[in-house]
Parts: sequence; C-alpha cells; structure tokens
Amino acid sequence: MVFFLLRRTGTMILTALCLSFIVFFLTNLEPNLEKVAKYEGNSRMSDQEVVNWLSNNGFAQPLAIRYGEWLGAWPGWTREDADGQTVAGRCIPAGTDPAEAPSYCGILQGEWGESRVFREEVSSIISTRLALTGKLMFWVMLLMVPSALILGVLAGMREGSRTDRTLSTFSIATSATPEYVSGVILIAVFASSTVGLKWFTGTATSAMNDATFENFFLPVLTISLYGMGYIARMTRAAMAEVMTAQYIRTARLKGVAFPNIVMKHALRNALIAPFTVIMLQFPWLLNGVVIVETLFNYKGFGWALVQAAGNNDIDLLLGISVVSVFVVLVTQLISDIGYVYLNPRIRIS
Repeated sequence: MVFFLLRRTGTMILTALCLSFIVFFLTNLEPNLEKVAKYEGNSRMSDQEVVNWLSNNGFAQPLAIRYGEWLGAWPGWTREDADGQTVAGRCIPAGTDPAEAPSYCGILQGEWGESRVFREEVSSIISTRLALTGKLMFWVMLLMVPSALILGVLAGMREGSRTDRTLSTFSIATSATPEYVSGVILIAVFASSTVGLKWFTGTATSAMNDATFENFFLPVLTISLYGMGYIARMTRAAMAEVMTAQYIRTARLKGVAFPNIVMKHALRNALIAPFTVIMLQFPWLLNGVVIVETLFNYKGFGWALVQAAGNNDIDLLLGISVVSVFVVLVTQLISDIGYVYLNPRIRIS
C-alpha cells in the first residue's frame, strides 16, 4: 500500500504539473496578454505601448521561465532603472525595499498572485468562494447520495417489476434534464407568482451568509436531481447483477429471508460500482455548479470561475485551475483506495 501511494503521488504531481502548464500556456496567449496590458494601462494603447508594458512587467520572457516564476521554481523577474538599481519586480510589492524582497514568490511559496479584477489576493478569493461552494456541496451530497442509493437498491432488488420501471423512468428523466432546465422549472413553480407556490426564494444570495431551508433548498435540489439519476441508475444496474449471482440464489434456496439477503449479502457488492461514481461527483460539483451558482446568484467557486474567465483574470484562473486539478486527483486516489477495501478480490500489486 505504501509503494502504491508513493507511486500514485508521483503520478499525481506529474499530472498536476502537465495540466497546470497547459492552462498557463492557454491563459498566456498573446491576445490575452494584450487585454491584460490594456486593462492595466490604457484601452487606447498602441501596439508598441503594449509591447513596452508587457516587457516592463515580465511578460516578454520565455514561457517556460514565466511558468517557473509562477510556480515558484524560478527567481521572479526584476526591472532596473538607468543607474542599474532594482526598482520593481514580481516579488517586490509596492513600497517594499527590493533588497529585502524574496527571490522566489510562486505557488510553492504560497504566493498565488493578485486578482486584477477583484484587487484581492487570489488565495483569499479562492478560500472564500471555495468555502461557499463547499457548503453547497455538503448539502447536495447529503441529499443526493442517500436518495440515489435508496432508489437504485429498490429498483434493482426486483428487476423488471413495476417499482423498477417507475424508479428507472424517474432516474432517466432527472439525469437527462440539464440543471439550467430543472432550475428554471423549480424557480417558476416554487419561487414565483406564475404558479402561485411561493414557498422558496428564487435567489441564493442571502444563503451565502445565512443559509435557510427557504433560500438554499432550490439550488441544492437542482444539483441533486441531476446527479441523483446517474448514481441511481448505476446502483440499480449493480444491484440487479448481484441479485442474479450464484451465492444469492443459494441463500434463497437455503430459506434466508429476503431482507437479510439484500442487506447482508447483496448490498456491499452492489455498492462497489456506485462508490466510484459518487467520488467522481466531487470534481463535477466543484466546477459543474457554474450554471446553478449563476442561475441562483450564489457567488461560490463556479461563480468566481465565470468572473475570472469573463474578465481575463489570469492569476485567478490559474489558481482556480490548480485547486480543481488537486480535487480531481485526490478524489481519484480516494476512489481507488476505497475500491480495494470494498472489493477484497482486488489487490494492489
């Protein structure tokens, strides 16, 4: 297990480096840098002025060097005056003595940069927005996972029955309906005067500070419905397969009660496939809530991603990408480890 974890950790680091470099390359294309120069300087800057601004702010260096600076593995750029004195640099904040500034200031040193749009530290923005999305993810998983497992187990226990057909139809309908469609329908039915059921609020802005059932249930339900159908279908398929296994038929012939067969013999094996799907919901929830957070005006991690992409906020985009890659890799590792413990037939070797 230790060798497996070390090997996977090495693979995760290499994958994170490759993906972060790809994102860094895409966000530092020439059109994006030109927009940054005109946003920071003047929208009417000439091409030569743009080139001068990029050169004075370290953007004229080779891509690999700039990536190393952002990562914190290469010394930050500096700018000198006519007398050869260092007057500015990547690691030299305004009003700081250049002699006291560090040489390295990147991700590895905890320096995520500053958002050009929000004028705040990227680390502060990400921690705040990630906490809001984490609260949303917690309640979504709390509603989605148990409901999906119950639906899948009930449908798979008696394959082909009326219960199976009803629950399978519901699962297919929910997984086939996009969040923006179900969200609009739920708002129209339960949060507007169109139908008359004004049970909930149509916006989740107030839930950022004080989440209540009234202002937070609709976004939670909107996300849960979409993921619930997929997990329920996977659970139903696994349960139906397990119920036809030889040891289940043997238990039935021995006269074991049907509830005991389901709970003691079939359920654990039926949860192996859904466990992987459930773990994959975390990366999807982290970045897939963009539509729901925008629809309900909930300013979480997905909302920050939209703002960063729409305003060409390079440092914030890179920071969000790092967090997203980290969450994906960690959840995959947990999924692999959990899969081994759920299925003893699998050995790490």
